[in-house]
Amino acid sequence: MPTNDPRPTKAVRRDEARAKAIAMRQEQERKAKRNRLLAIGGLIAAIAVLAAVVIVIVRQGAERAEAYGTVQYGAGAEGLVVPAVDEVEAPSVAEGGGIPVSAAGVGEAAEDGTTVTVYFDFMCPYCGQFDAANGAELEQLAAQEGITIEYKPIAFLDGTSQGTFYSTRAANAVAVVADQDPEHMTAFMTALYENQPEEGSSGLSDAEIAELATEVGVPADVTEQFTATVDGTYEVAADDGTEERDGTWRTFAPWVLAATEQANTDLGGVSTPSVLIDGEKWEGDLYTPGPLTEAVLAAAAQG
Repeated sequence: MPTNDPRPTKAVRRDEARAKAIAMRQEQERKAKRNRLLAIGGLIAAIAVLAAVVIVIVRQGAERAEAYGTVQYGAGAEGLVVPAVDEVEAPSVAEGGGIPVSAAGVGEAAEDGTTVTVYFDFMCPYCGQFDAANGAELEQLAAQEGITIEYKPIAFLDGTSQGTFYSTRAANAVAVVADQDPEHMTAFMTALYENQPEEGSSGLSDAEIAELATEVGVPADVTEQFTATVDGTYEVAADDGTEERDGTWRTFAPWVLAATEQANTDLGGVSTPSVLIDGEKWEGDLYTPGPLTEAVLAAAAQG
């Protein structure tokens, strides 16, 4: 006959429940402690990664400051007003920031006829699209008597190239070629657009810019001048008016700056690409081959 186990007393059941609750609480505390340790460990790891990223960014910033600190005219100066740098004047680069191209050659404007003025920034993706659609046609137009294509490279996107002043570097390089090896200028411009970096990136390096120029036929003694600098003085605002300071910058950087400021005046606010035909802004299709050429030829026929 089976033996019936006596039912635990109320006191025993209470002790068992208490012991079970204590065990559950201890387990929860162990899990909570483990989670806290994991969270702390993850936080420490995240802080370490962030610190490493900050160190890399600071180091890159310092390296770029050292590499590109003398790119831009008056970089770091407050209240920059007027340059005074006779050494950077170049006979084949027109005053006002434009590089004219006509049947007479680069740096030469047609005596009479139609002038097409193109404002662009080498970092601007829309300018790249414009060049792909119109670059070759502009060269063909410039070869016709009575038509001048005036290229105005500006640098309003310098601030988007992570401290490398890419727009100024590219425009300065084009100005050097226009001055010293003009027959390759437009081919070099096309190469820059065909290899255009993304807006917001650090842009092409100086070596990459020089390599593109070499590939289109620019000689080494010219590409070496892309990073050449000059010393000069410039004026900054002061309590009693202005004061002169000494500075060092790439050869045509003051010209690029002046062109950028003039573009803002000419256009009532910088927008690239922008095209003027005989001083009037053209509002046609900038990104399809044909319409601009038709408009220029029509203006030339009327003139």
